[in-house]
Amino acid sequence: MMETVHVGLEGREYDIHIGPGLLARSGELIRPFLKRPRVAIVSDENVAALHLDSLKNGLQAAGISSVSMTLPAGEGTKSWPHFTRTVEWLLEQKIERNDVVLAFGGGVIGDLVGFASAVLRRGVRFVQLPTSLLAQVDSSVGGKTGINAPQGKNLVGAFHQPSLVLADTAVLGTLTERDFLAGYGEVVKYGLLGDFEFFQWLEANASRAAAGDMDARIHAVKRSVQMKAEIVERDETEQGDRALLNLGHTFCHAFEAATGYSDRLLHGEGVAIGCALAFEVSARMGWCSQEDPSRLRAHLRDMKMKVDLADIPGELPDADGLIALMGQDKKVVDGQIRFIMARGIGEAFVTQDVDIAIVRTVLQEALAAR
Repeated sequence: MMETVHVGLEGREYDIHIGPGLLARSGELIRPFLKRPRVAIVSDENVAALHLDSLKNGLQAAGISSVSMTLPAGEGTKSWPHFTRTVEWLLEQKIERNDVVLAFGGGVIGDLVGFASAVLRRGVRFVQLPTSLLAQVDSSVGGKTGINAPQGKNLVGAFHQPSLVLADTAVLGTLTERDFLAGYGEVVKYGLLGDFEFFQWLEANASRAAAGDMDARIHAVKRSVQMKAEIVERDETEQGDRALLNLGHTFCHAFEAATGYSDRLLHGEGVAIGCALAFEVSARMGWCSQEDPSRLRAHLRDMKMKVDLADIPGELPDADGLIALMGQDKKVVDGQIRFIMARGIGEAFVTQDVDIAIVRTVLQEALAAR
């Protein structure tokens, strides 16, 4: 059942394998990249408890030995202290420039370990083994690595492409419902930004994927990854088209900062709310019909997802406070916030020509409904 998507970056090409049972096959798939039969694995406590033995057994079956370290689970791990700890541990393990590091976990581990690999000995190869839906469809692909800073999310990092991505869809069966649906926030984003037919497929089939249907899960991951790979091939370092992948993220990153990068709001939940708000602003700007944000919200509600600011527990800043947090976003150019807006479902575009007064009004209304 393994599907493969190729990322065709000249000189940095790699394959993304998608399907169940890839942890058991990890040794045979990773072995061609190794100069010596030894790897270093970095994981988090939750993933390691569930799956580390399976990965090590898969590696051992191909004669590959491994050392491993586990970090705390959660967004707080994507920080300077854990980054420093990871780099120093890899140096203690005498990881050489020709060795391979395995990032085994969700987006937090993938981003942090990718960044550590980018700077270790000025760059060592790494393999992504994403274990969450969000990581399988988004953060494991494209080479964006990094950590958060007190000033905002993902503000410190590097572009460093993996050598291989192994997305074992069977592992998704151990996710909580909340974590799976948070990842679905990134899946639906792909339909919204550039593929109306995929959005229609999701309206009809996403509930099957959420219920555990393997074929539906494989298709959702594969189509998402295909779309990301196509965009990354056109614009690896986010000079233009790649910014489309940030649909919903300008809002999302502000909400994550406002909630302290805590479990009050998972990244994919913020993306879903951010997409709904981006479509609402687009409709108020006259770029898309009012039916589009309504259709999106209806689908998110059908999937039992967070849709509005009212779904975020605890206190939030006022509208101006949230807009100020948006000003820390990486997409700010010459002090102006670049938004990803939509002309319709499947038609996103990047613009600075958004009336901040409309953004403020939309946020004020959303906050008033809490």
